[in-house]
Amino acid sequence: MRVAVVQHDIVWEDRAANHARLAGLVDRAVGAGGELVLLSETFSTGFSMRHGIGEPEGGSSAQWLTEQAARHGVWVGGSCAEVAVDDPRPYNSFVLAGPDGTVHRYRKLHPFTHTREHDYFRAGDAPVTVQVGDLRVSLFVCYDLRFADEFWALAPDTDVYLVPANWPAARRLHWQTLLQARAIENQAYVVGCNRVGTAGDGTEHVGDSRVISPLGELLATAAGGETVLVAEVDPAEVARVRDRFRFLQDRRHSSG
Repeated sequence: MRVAVVQHDIVWEDRAANHARLAGLVDRAVGAGGELVLLSETFSTGFSMRHGIGEPEGGSSAQWLTEQAARHGVWVGGSCAEVAVDDPRPYNSFVLAGPDGTVHRYRKLHPFTHTREHDYFRAGDAPVTVQVGDLRVSLFVCYDLRFADEFWALAPDTDVYLVPANWPAARRLHWQTLLQARAIENQAYVVGCNRVGTAGDGTEHVGDSRVISPLGELLATAAGGETVLVAEVDPAEVARVRDRFRFLQDRRHSSG
């Protein structure tokens, strides 16, 4: 399957503007052969922690993803702020929409407490792995990348990890290194999509989106501008690497 990563800027807190401008980039990604198109974390608003920034689950952002997937006959995903009925704080929801109208939803497990995200967003309570064609795809969001144990736990049933982000330029080396580490240690593809541009709170982002092989090789990379990356991911390659280097079988698991 060909995965397309849309590295993009975000209009601060303006869903309609982002939906309009990203439609062209999704067109471009599909035109380049993308069968699964990945957008950034909080692709429709930017990483705003303003009270009231959330939308209902299945709101305009999820609907837009579903419409794009149906229109192009591909998978399209990115994260957005979605509110459930029992708490005013939204989840940071990674919504992955399929071409047949299927919608999968992962809620970010780890709010970024360094900036008090936990005061404004709820934490999810379970990881999510989705069957996308022949691929087993596990979903994470941004800060989750720092928690290797979550990736380790899903490795036996994962071919590709998807990680949309609003990762700041100040810690870009961490983003680059951790993406590559997660691929190497789990012998799986890792696809990282980071935004570019300056957020409404002044945070700078420089992209560095990339697709990484199960051996840690950089299959596609981007620098600091808006662009589309496309790379082939193959579950047979994951199986081949794991059969040749049986590192996962040597892991020791605690007994609790």
